[in-house]
Amino acid sequence: MFLVLTHDRRRMLLFNVTTNPTAEWTAEQVVAASPWADPPKNLFRDRDGAYGAWFQKRVTGLGMKEVLIAAQSPWQNPFGRLIGSLRRECLDHTIVLGKRYLRRVLRDYFAYDHRWQTQQSLEMDSPEGRVTHLADRGQVIEIASVGRLHHHCERVAA
Repeated sequence: MFLVLTHDRRRMLLFNVTTNPTAEWTAEQVVAASPWADPPKNLFRDRDGAYGAWFQKRVTGLGMKEVLIAAQSPWQNPFGRLIGSLRRECLDHTIVLGKRYLRRVLRDYFAYDHRWQTQQSLEMDSPEGRVTHLADRGQVIEIASVGRLHHHCERVAA
């Protein structure tokens, strides 16, 4: 699995899955996640072997500086908590039937995570921000998400 997160709001920009990651494939993913005229200055990454010379050349060409996470230093890994949550809250309860199905499950999970999961670093807000509804708006209903693995509540007008 390949993940690209924004640092400021911890939003997922891009994710993709493959059985055989190569430097060429990972370079394509970075290009797909960087369609801006002004790309990010830094790219934090781990020391996986899939980031070969091809990848490094592409990142340099995009004007980004690679920042390597220190070996065996999970506190430096911005993806560690996300991957742990993804495993505990979703993948440990799902039988993956192929890449296409896995992409759908991940898309649903990230949509739920961005809209409803609060984070301390965002002052208990979600990456997309949540609207607070007043009690006079209506009845509270429960809505299932991510194949009924998660639920959230919303007020709806009567």
